[in-house]
Amino acid sequence: MKPYQLLDSASDHGTTLRLYQRGDEFSIRVDKHGELMNSRLHHSEDVLAELACEPVSGKSHTRFLVGGLGLGYTLAAALPYASTTTRVVVAELMPAVVQWNRTHLGGLAGYPLNDNRVEVRVADVGKVMREGKNSYDAIMLDVDNGPDAFTRDDNDALYGLRGLQHAYDALRPGGVLTVWSAAPDQAFTRRLMKIGFDVAEKRVRAHASQRGNQHTIWIATRLS
Repeated sequence: MKPYQLLDSASDHGTTLRLYQRGDEFSIRVDKHGELMNSRLHHSEDVLAELACEPVSGKSHTRFLVGGLGLGYTLAAALPYASTTTRVVVAELMPAVVQWNRTHLGGLAGYPLNDNRVEVRVADVGKVMREGKNSYDAIMLDVDNGPDAFTRDDNDALYGLRGLQHAYDALRPGGVLTVWSAAPDQAFTRRLMKIGFDVAEKRVRAHASQRGNQHTIWIATRLS
């Protein structure tokens, strides 16, 4: 099998990311932790967007927030649910990930950053939510490894009670928060419910053919 080739690396916020390519396959890896994402396996990232955006897609002047750009698949999956008046904000902490999506990775998901409805913010999604109370109809969080973070020690601030309260406050009534995770986490489910979300869970395979690891997606709705 053809070996991976290192295309680029970047260090920021105490984390080093490395971008690799093998044929038409791309991989982003984190030093000491291994592969963070792979272009062959993105079905659950697509579903993350569908579960958040489909329930609110009939509304006018909707606003979506994508937390974590990754390989661009979640953003691309959200765009079909966006009307001409929808604003889609993408919050990505690592500048290199944005740059890679404009260059090496852009074609994977059809260059979603080029859509004129998309606004990119190189910022912590937690900060974006804190600054936008009652602003969003759908929020999609795919940051790090989910509630069990491994690239940034302070990601618990996003998935703890305080972070979830910011997510709740950032949603409009009837808005939907979806959260991606590599594994189930019953404590996280309980935290969502404690904040006041109506909560459901869905187990989704990494590949659309129903192959690959199962991932967990929480669907949390702000009812009022």
